[in-house]
Amino acid sequence: MSYDGAGQVKALVTGGGGFLGRKIVEQLLQRGWSVRVLCRSRPASLEALPLEIVLGDICYWQAVAAACDGVEAVFHVAGVAGLGGSWQRYYRTNTLGTRNVLEACQRQRVGRLIYTSSPSVTFDGTDQCG
Repeated sequence: MSYDGAGQVKALVTGGGGFLGRKIVEQLLQRGWSVRVLCRSRPASLEALPLEIVLGDICYWQAVAAACDGVEAVFHVAGVAGLGGSWQRYYRTNTLGTRNVLEACQRQRVGRLIYTSSPSVTFDGTDQCG
C-alpha cells in the first residue's frame, strides 16, 4: 500500500466535485484515507476538506497520469451523465477519458481501481427493463 507521511492510504477520486464523488471523498476522509481529487474546476464544496485538489480533465492523459502518481487506489466516477448533449462529448469523456484512467492506473501501478459508470454509456433514450 502507498502511504503519505502520516501513514494514511492514498486515494484519487476522479470527479470528486460531483454528487457521487463528493460522497466518496467524505467517506474516505472519515475512514482516515489521504484523498486527492482530480476535477476540471475547484469545487467550493471541497474547499474546507483536508484533501489535495488537482485541476485537470480525464480527457488528457498527462493530467490523469500525474494525478495517479503515488496513489494506492483510484475511484473513477468522473463522466458525462444525462440525456442532453452531443454523442462526441459522451464518447470523449466516458470512453476516451476512462481509457486514460485505465492506462494511467496500469502505468503508475495503482493497486486498486474502483470504476463507476452511468447508464449514459449504453442508454439509447428508450426505457429498459431490468
